Amino acid sequence: MQPGKILVSHHDDVYLIKLVGDVRVTLCTSLNNYIEAIFQTGNVAEVVIDMLDAVAVDSTTLGLLAKLAIYSHEHFGIKPTLFCNDESLYQVLAVMGLDEIFNIIQESPASAADYQELPDISSDVEVEEVRDRVLEAHRLLSVLNERNQQEFIDLIRSLEQTR
Repeated sequence: MQPGKILVSHHDDVYLIKLVGDVRVTLCTSLNNYIEAIFQTGNVAEVVIDMLDAVAVDSTTLGLLAKLAIYSHEHFGIKPTLFCNDESLYQVLAVMGLDEIFNIIQESPASAADYQELPDISSDVEVEEVRDRVLEAHRLLSVLNERNQQEFIDLIRSLEQTR
C-alpha cells in the first residue's frame, strides 16, 4: 500500500488539502498544524479536500477533517467540499457522518492545483501531543452521530485516563 502523504495548496482565501495513499495517525500532527494555520488566517473563502488519490484514512484523520469542517462552518460560514470517487472510502465518510458537514463530490475536479507536501514531523512530536490529537479527533467524530459515540467511547475513555 502506498505510504500516506498530505499535500497542501492555497491561493488567496482558498485552501486545498490532498490526501494521498494510506493516511494515518503518524501524519496527524502535521495535518493539525496546517488546519490550525488555516484557522489563524481569519479569512477563508473556500476549503477543498481532495481524496481522489487516497487509498485509506484512519479515524484520527477523519476526526481532524471534521474539526476543519465544523470550524469552517462556525467561523467562516462555509461548508467545505470533499472530492472522493472511491466507493469504499465514500461509505466510510458517510457512516462517520462527514457527509453532513462536507459537500462530497464523487468525481474529479476540473483543474489541478500546485501542491506542496506537508512534512512528516511525527519523529519530532511528543507522545502526549499525538495522544491529544487522537483524543480530539475522536471526540469530534463522536459528536457527529450516535454510531460514532458507541464506536469510540472506549478509546476516548482510555486516552482520557492516560492524561
